[in-house]
Amino acid sequence: MSELRFENVSVRYGHGRAAMTAVDDVSISVPDGEVLGVVGESGSGKSTLARAAVGLVPLHSGRILVDGEPVPRRGPRPLQMVFQDPYSSLDPRMTIGASIAEIMPSGMTRRARASEVARLLELVHLDPGKADTYPARFSGGQRQRVAVARALAGKPRVLIADEITSALDVLIQGTILNLIRELQAELGLSMLFISHNLAVVRYVASRVAVMHDGRVVEEGTSAEVLGDPQDPYTCELLAAIPRPIQFTP
Repeated sequence: MSELRFENVSVRYGHGRAAMTAVDDVSISVPDGEVLGVVGESGSGKSTLARAAVGLVPLHSGRILVDGEPVPRRGPRPLQMVFQDPYSSLDPRMTIGASIAEIMPSGMTRRARASEVARLLELVHLDPGKADTYPARFSGGQRQRVAVARALAGKPRVLIADEITSALDVLIQGTILNLIRELQAELGLSMLFISHNLAVVRYVASRVAVMHDGRVVEEGTSAEVLGDPQDPYTCELLAAIPRPIQFTP
């Protein structure tokens, strides 16, 4: 995998006096083979940052680099993204196998594509025999596994996960997070992991960047940021993590 770096990135919506800055002069990096968790409340700019990386929103200023080179605007992209909603991220008219194969590099034979689809489904713990099944037959958690397999089919140098557990129930969230940890360890994934939940970020990320009002207010290793937060906003986020209820016998 590779390093993803944001250099003084700003994203604005609208023009003139009505313009709104969603991301304001952000400089962070995803180290090679590590997971950077970007956390913040809704509207903090974290998902906009992810969408800017894959070209879904234009930059107002700054650069986004992979291994020191600007992310290309055309042709094969070194980044792939897994989106928040598993129910809208897959084409309901395509089988899951066809959706996964669609992302694969050109030049592969039909047999090679089928073999790779089977390998990727096994990698995310789904039955390869279900490759000809349509998304409607799968649960939300299973669809999100398909979405992860589909992103990996593009052979990305960096994987971006945008709130990939927030639309799932708590029990399924845990299985998806365990899958992400497993894939990261097995494949050495470089990953930008977006979440509003510090507990989730703590579980999967080696580094953390905290965003507030479009800016990064704190960044460091997970142990540093979550164990000894320096910014008041980070302290507020940590205080909001639910604690187990203690019952007195």
